[in-house]
Amino acid sequence: MQVTLQELQVFTTVVDTASITSAAERLEQTVSGVSRALARLENKLQTTLLQRTTRRLELTEEGQAFLKYARDILISVEEAEEQMAARKKHPSGLLRIDAATPFMLHVIAPMVNSFRTKYPQIELELNSNEGITDLIEKRTDVAIRIGKLQDSTLYARPIGSSRVRILASPGYLQQHGTPEDVEQLAQHTLLGFTKPESLNKWPLYEQSGDMLHIKPTITSSSGETLRQLALSDAGIVCLSDFMTKRDRQAGRLVQLFSSETLDMKQSINAVYYRNTALSSRITSFINHILEELGDQPFDEV
Repeated sequence: MQVTLQELQVFTTVVDTASITSAAERLEQTVSGVSRALARLENKLQTTLLQRTTRRLELTEEGQAFLKYARDILISVEEAEEQMAARKKHPSGLLRIDAATPFMLHVIAPMVNSFRTKYPQIELELNSNEGITDLIEKRTDVAIRIGKLQDSTLYARPIGSSRVRILASPGYLQQHGTPEDVEQLAQHTLLGFTKPESLNKWPLYEQSGDMLHIKPTITSSSGETLRQLALSDAGIVCLSDFMTKRDRQAGRLVQLFSSETLDMKQSINAVYYRNTALSSRITSFINHILEELGDQPFDEV
């Protein structure tokens, strides 16, 4: 049976006040409760710490030796608590972040400088992964996941949602023409994902009434690779707003089938394990993303 901090606190308070009754008053406990705690401590240590007389309490030689250890332990715990409180006010340490390459490049990277200015004591490790990352295996503190979450062991904090659109560059359309209807897409070079296959379902209805499931001409596991291919006039693509907003604003990519496109959105969540204590580093990072996005969440761009 191990010694508890409560028993150490009782012991040192009894010594400081030289009275079980006074110690009970200071600790806001009953006299019998303090006496039992002191007795448990001596029983665990299998030694007498205090000699009790009708007039006073005196430390035994063993009690005198143990008192130093007890005080050191309580001081260390107090200092640790103070440090943890300080870290909440001034988060510090290493924060490992994982996100798909497009989100890392287009959302997180532009925010790093302002985040570091606000939290200079936090060190960042930024990892890009196109698949689903095992947070424990990769020692990841927080991951940004796009789309439906599968892992029930994860706690998710919503970041927003981002609409997907069908896009092509002006150069591609000039060379190959603009498709007038969904059926004409089969005559064009279509850029799609290697996996998951669900990303190759585009927000358009076929004549059958089913959602369009394309057969890509060129595939990649990376949305950023598909974006670069579209920008280089390689084909037509379906990508999320968070990575193509600036391209559309600058005219580098043009939306196709604007009126026919379904309002399909991808959910975006910051996730971490439920059994992980939520550190101030994680909360400061997530809050910073939300603050930076401000009044322009993904589903409005």
